Amino acid sequence: MKNSVSTLTVLESKNQLSSVTGELKRGLKPRHLTMISLGGTIGTGLFLASGGAIHNAGPGGVLVSYIAIGIMVYFLMTSLAEMATYMPVAGSFSTYATKFVDPALGFALGWNYWYNWAITIAAELAAVTMIMKFWLPETSSILWSGLFLAIIFLLNYLSVKGFGESEYWFSLIKVVTVIVFLIAGFLMIFGIIGGEAVGFKNFTIGDAPFHGGFMTTLGIFMAAGFSFQGTELLGVAAGESEEPNKNIPRAARQIFWRILLFYVLSIIVIGLLIPYTNENLASGDVAVSPFTLVFDKAGIAFAASIMNAVILTAVLSAGNSGMYASARMLWDLARQNKAPKFLGKLNKRGIPVNALIVTSAVGTIAFLASLYGDGVVYVWLLNASGMSGFIAWIGIAICHYRFRKAFVAQGRDLNDLPYKAKWYPFGPLFAFALCGIVILGQNYAAFTGESIDWNGVLVSYIGLPLFLALWIGYKLIKRTKIVPINECDLNNN
Repeated sequence: MKNSVSTLTVLESKNQLSSVTGELKRGLKPRHLTMISLGGTIGTGLFLASGGAIHNAGPGGVLVSYIAIGIMVYFLMTSLAEMATYMPVAGSFSTYATKFVDPALGFALGWNYWYNWAITIAAELAAVTMIMKFWLPETSSILWSGLFLAIIFLLNYLSVKGFGESEYWFSLIKVVTVIVFLIAGFLMIFGIIGGEAVGFKNFTIGDAPFHGGFMTTLGIFMAAGFSFQGTELLGVAAGESEEPNKNIPRAARQIFWRILLFYVLSIIVIGLLIPYTNENLASGDVAVSPFTLVFDKAGIAFAASIMNAVILTAVLSAGNSGMYASARMLWDLARQNKAPKFLGKLNKRGIPVNALIVTSAVGTIAFLASLYGDGVVYVWLLNASGMSGFIAWIGIAICHYRFRKAFVAQGRDLNDLPYKAKWYPFGPLFAFALCGIVILGQNYAAFTGESIDWNGVLVSYIGLPLFLALWIGYKLIKRTKIVPINECDLNNN
């Protein structure tokens, strides 16, 4: 009788929680999951920054960097997929850190990730004004940024399916652009279109394919990591995906191979068609971006306008994904009593509206800061978020290492896992080490001069002490301890 009463009490408390907070709707289909992470990575890093990378390190140095980072991302994605299929929650690695490592680490990872995407939204608000002024130079920045914010807010407010569908089409535009670029590029390399066959001559001019030495390649190695950030969105989306035990592993595998192929093949095409000595590669201007230069050479009319439209789509996609990820993380933090409770409420459509509003407000304030005082405050905010993605990746590696250890230590059968990551424990250890190198080497140049550039050190590394302050502060206030392996919460209900 006592057990029956106890069970009834638990059920009642669960029902009360559900009536207050609601439940997330599992409305994301497999194609949505694939495009959500894909859309978070194919953007300005590929369309614009790849040219500067090739100019600095040569096509060989860039290829080595992107392939190495791609391998690391593969291990991170399989680690995340193993945990997300077993325990699909919107809090993702913040929840996993709380359960498998230390509640203080979960608190710090969650707020770090929310902050990262909230500031990214502000960066996209700034970017969209520059993109629109390519066509309409006399228009107001506030007008375009406000319209952009309203669009991504509404896409996230209406329904999770609406978000997934919009992200699918945004990403599809970018994917089609890259595919057309690759086809045209390879036809030009062999002289089928665009005049004479270029072949491999641009890989042999000067000191190509490697230029600038080891330290330059290392710098590109770090930049490549930023280009791949966003793949971890798959873990956040797991809480609203249909059949996560089947769809998440499939999406993880597809995302890795597609991104790696898109980046590697695009860099090969650019490196073969445009010599790394071409100063236009380093401009960062859409009118002379590497994609625009190749399309111009192929005889495609209005190449700059086409690429500007594609980049606008990329910015919309990044802002859309950022709004989704940050709102879900903030909602989950509130559910864990690590954020104000009003942020943990959902509307009848399963949307965390309060978290959406707060995230939008923070992004807007950060954007407005970029318009005043020469943007000094905004630059500091942006720099503070710069390494947040790498910190999240380290958190994923740690969580997976501890999760698998706990799973075995508690007498569970690994065959019961819906998806099992290969190469454990090498995978998470390799990812942890590589992310650590990237974080510590963010601005190695500040330490190589005659004297240490302390301003450069502070600007580049400010995100690290902020994260440690969150972690240590919560730990001291709540007196949390590292969860023993035998006591890790593996309950996936």
